[in-house]
Amino acid sequence: MGTIIKKPIITEKATGQSEWENRFTFEVDRSANKLQIKDAVEKMYGVQVTEVRTMNYGGGKPSVKYTNRGIVEQKSKRWKKAVVTVADGETIDLFNNY
Repeated sequence: MGTIIKKPIITEKATGQSEWENRFTFEVDRSANKLQIKDAVEKMYGVQVTEVRTMNYGGGKPSVKYTNRGIVEQKSKRWKKAVVTVADGETIDLFNNY
């Protein structure tokens, strides 16, 4: 399967959740389940995970582009997002490159 956690998602909403609610957002492998995501985050960052929420994106209605060669339809990339809640008093430093 490869790596379960692909990259952290750093948006305005995700940063606010990490600061105020101890929730961190990651792009994960589409075939990973919640238990695998929990184990991967605990091993990678050394924190205790209390909750994992997942969402699937993409693969729905294709986007239509009008180009000089005609109309082009393409589907958006399919990916999975996980919102991980860590225990009180623990945090993940996403900006530290180690």
